[in-house]
Amino acid sequence: MEQQKRLIGALEYCDLPELTINDLTIRVDTGATTSSLHVDNIDEFERDGDLWVSFDIHPDIHNVESIVRREAKVVARKKVKSSTATLERRYVIDTEVVMSGERWRIQLTLTDRREMTYLMLFGREAMNGRFIVDPEHEFILTAKRPAE
Repeated sequence: MEQQKRLIGALEYCDLPELTINDLTIRVDTGATTSSLHVDNIDEFERDGDLWVSFDIHPDIHNVESIVRREAKVVARKKVKSSTATLERRYVIDTEVVMSGERWRIQLTLTDRREMTYLMLFGREAMNGRFIVDPEHEFILTAKRPAE
């Protein structure tokens, strides 16, 4: 039996525990097939015969001085058309996402989103079978945190 789809807004919060990122504000984007994450300084390396990447992330959107280095196994390389219509070759990683207590695996492309407001786009593949989007509202699923 198909699980009940939950309603989400144009913006939500998520955790990426394998990348040690919590309370990340994400932009829900039904126009994007794959989710994408802003990273800097991508370096590829080999580990046990597999391609891996290391990269910098700013886990706290309110503190750009905070930078952490993370590593992930590359599951694919994908050609993606960016919002500016440029074709870009991106690394794809597989990671766990947590939203409102629910956990599942998603694929993320790693890219430079410094010109964008949000560090992560949450695409259709990650939402598939789980959510219905109401773009009129924000933080439906994950109530907005009070300003600190």
